[in-house]
Amino acid sequence: MIRLFVFLGNPGKEYKTTRHNAGFLFSDYLYPDASWQVKFHSAYTEAEGKKILKPMTMMNLSGTAVSEAASFYKLKAEEILIIHDDLELPMGKARLQKGGGLQGHNGLRNIKERLGSDQFYRLRIGIGRPKHGDVRLYVTSPFTKDETITLTSLFPLLRTAITTPENEAEVVV
Repeated sequence: MIRLFVFLGNPGKEYKTTRHNAGFLFSDYLYPDASWQVKFHSAYTEAEGKKILKPMTMMNLSGTAVSEAASFYKLKAEEILIIHDDLELPMGKARLQKGGGLQGHNGLRNIKERLGSDQFYRLRIGIGRPKHGDVRLYVTSPFTKDETITLTSLFPLLRTAITTPENEAEVVV
């Protein structure tokens, strides 16, 4: 059973609508009226019986927040769902899975290092990979208007998928 939902992104106004913030954007969709407090180096709230975390460290240091919350609540990796952007999936596609390769995602790598396990659940939200250019610039640049439409069309489907994250699934708009 999932007890902690972690939405990844980068804090700060300059990152608000960037591809790396797909997790934060999904959390804002799910919990628009949440009352957030600062806890575990994160924005933290509880809703619908769930503990919800948006790490306020930069993406690559997300493990700090996740490990603090996991330690405080005595959670195993299997009780955590990490929601994040994924370069390896095309825009409009998402995949829910347990464990698996980290595909070079430094935020996930840091979480695995801090938890000592990669057996957490993951909701991978596809942002596509750039055909040319620097990946770091791509993930920290804003979604295009068409990408934003695709992403927001995906969110209602993802809401349903995370109600039973133990069932691995693929979602496509």
